[in-house]
Amino acid sequence: MERFSMLWAACILAGYALLKVPLPVFLEPFSPFVHLVGALTILLFSSVIIFAGIKALFSSR
Repeated sequence: MERFSMLWAACILAGYALLKVPLPVFLEPFSPFVHLVGALTILLFSSVIIFAGIKALFSSR
């Protein structure tokens, strides 16, 4: 489970990049969709990391 934490953190960073990187002119019509995907990526993988942390906190190892 711990080995995927860095991958999930990288996915959060990729979602942040989708929100902040300016799009070229020919991709500008897709800007709302790209921002939606970026925000959902950040929310999804942040919740996965929080869930993994809570699960590790309450594990009986």
